[in-house]
Amino acid sequence: MLLPLLLLLLLLPLPFLLWWQKSRRSRKAWGPVLQHYMALRALSWAAAWKQWRLEKSTRHVHRSQEQVLHQCLQGPRTATDPLGKIPDLNDFRSQFPLVWPHLDPHGKTEETDENMAKLQYHQSNSTPWDSLQVTLLSFNSLKQLYPGALVPGGTARLTLTSPWPCSLPWPLRPLDWTYPSGTGAGDPWALLLAALGTRELQVLEAGTATELLDVFSCLGADWEGLVEAVAAGMPGFLPPAPTRAAELKTELEQGPQGLARRLWPQLQVVVMKDAGGQDVAKAALGATWCQGLPFFSPIYVAAGGVIGLNLCGKQLKSGYLLLPGPPFVELFPAWEKSQEEAPSTLLLGEAQQGEEYELVLTNNAGLTRCLLGDVVQVIDFYNQCPVVRFVRRLNQSLNIRGEGISEDVFSGALLRAVGLWPGAKLLDFCCAESGILGSFSDGSAPHYEVFVELRGVRGLSEDHRYKLDHCLQEASSTYKSLRFRGSIGPAQVHLVGQGGFSELRALLSSSPSLMPFSSFPPEMPRILRHKSLIQFLLRRVVS
Repeated sequence: MLLPLLLLLLLLPLPFLLWWQKSRRSRKAWGPVLQHYMALRALSWAAAWKQWRLEKSTRHVHRSQEQVLHQCLQGPRTATDPLGKIPDLNDFRSQFPLVWPHLDPHGKTEETDENMAKLQYHQSNSTPWDSLQVTLLSFNSLKQLYPGALVPGGTARLTLTSPWPCSLPWPLRPLDWTYPSGTGAGDPWALLLAALGTRELQVLEAGTATELLDVFSCLGADWEGLVEAVAAGMPGFLPPAPTRAAELKTELEQGPQGLARRLWPQLQVVVMKDAGGQDVAKAALGATWCQGLPFFSPIYVAAGGVIGLNLCGKQLKSGYLLLPGPPFVELFPAWEKSQEEAPSTLLLGEAQQGEEYELVLTNNAGLTRCLLGDVVQVIDFYNQCPVVRFVRRLNQSLNIRGEGISEDVFSGALLRAVGLWPGAKLLDFCCAESGILGSFSDGSAPHYEVFVELRGVRGLSEDHRYKLDHCLQEASSTYKSLRFRGSIGPAQVHLVGQGGFSELRALLSSSPSLMPFSSFPPEMPRILRHKSLIQFLLRRVVS
């Protein structure tokens, strides 16, 4: 432990030592600053080592995946492999058939629940070594893309969940952001209060875009109380700051447009992990509270844990490198096939650029080859490993009369329609098939029930609803034909009051049984399958 510290001290540059002496003379706390500088140097060395390992594993991806599969198979033994023999890839596929949890989104079985629970278990018990590798590479990318972003005291997390796979170990710990001490450790209100009390923030962290959207929505609804708390302070947590409170009051009174940059003038980037169903929340943040700020998503996560590593930096549409594992990842061609006619899965090195695939995960928590329902498109290659972008989730589609409108198609049509509504900005949405409501549904023909939360619009007119239906017909020729024949009625659009979707997410978090199969938190469900959830939103409709 002592030798690395001595080596780091010997390598300190002269300008830093001079600055250190100056800080001592001015009686500033130089200890934490020195620790932070040493952590940055250690991060560069550790990241270089992990980058070498990444290069090695991605240049020989087939061999790397075989090694990962053997690690998984050396875990808990099963009845299909009683003698502990490690099969090759072909034997593995024949011994462990695919599990299709999203084929029937309206119902569950005990076997499906058990299989998905095993994948969820892996998400919170992933291999520390691999999570550390992803975290180190992501922290290093952030440091290179945004110089100065990792200054001491320059980062604040606004949500209880973190965008990083794991915490950094000693001696990198000074780069980690810590929760407020005392009673604020698990209080989202205290996290926001701590961030508001600091003007010099460089980085905002949040678990996902939807979580950050909820934070800013709460800030807009209760900013007077937060300003008063900053002015008065909290004993042992936040010193009184009346000057800072006056600054906050001035900025918050001007509305949400570009608020983050106005509250924290030195802010460089917002860091959030990526998952399914986050595009609308990102667009809402970028159009209002976080206007003018770049987003950095270090990782792509799914039900089985960390799946992809962001290597695209500041590009507008980030791509994620599919890691050789663990968990063991296979690719299932996403074209229309029944389970009986399904083609075999592919390894990472067998993917084709431009094609779409569904992700298949296997982990050592319980040998389950589970199709997640997450569809990705290969946009590039890094050595022999595919770089992908998220496209859609298969269990998040509308299918009243066989039209099969997917999540990405519907959200694209909705965004185009909202663009035709003067002054409107889409913050969130959900939809459902009217048949789930039964006698509570209006109109004779089956249709879509669409719930939206907007800024800039207080009520919806029939023209608003017509434009959405028109955009849906342009997006899907099948839907257009069914509408023309009267087999599907016009979409019913409802405006949900402020905070309605935040309350919905809180309800889902407290009731896991209501979540879709592949929509473990932090994913946001766009298609509601339970009558109780639809009625929950109907009670919060204002127009």
